[in-house]
Amino acid sequence: MTFANVGTLGTKPGQRDALVAILLRPKPGMKEAGCLLYEVGINDDVPDTVFVSELWESAEAHQASLQLDSTRAAIAEAMPLLSGEMGGHRFTVLGSPLR
Repeated sequence: MTFANVGTLGTKPGQRDALVAILLRPKPGMKEAGCLLYEVGINDDVPDTVFVSELWESAEAHQASLQLDSTRAAIAEAMPLLSGEMGGHRFTVLGSPLR
């Protein structure tokens, strides 16, 4: 069953664009691991927050992707930029009127 993870990542002041750059870099193996969608966004009303929407073939595919070398490297690089404020929701996708 398709799995979605929609969340926010708080950054230290002035670090939002640096985090966005890390998240937008190509991640070898992500698509093959089962990632169907990975979108990164911002909202200038909350300047130290990055929004991420992910769609995966399954929750297990998402978990397995965290072991990819490219994912682990991105996480290690991003950690010093984060404020620790994170939010979001994970859910099982039941369908879409577009598919």
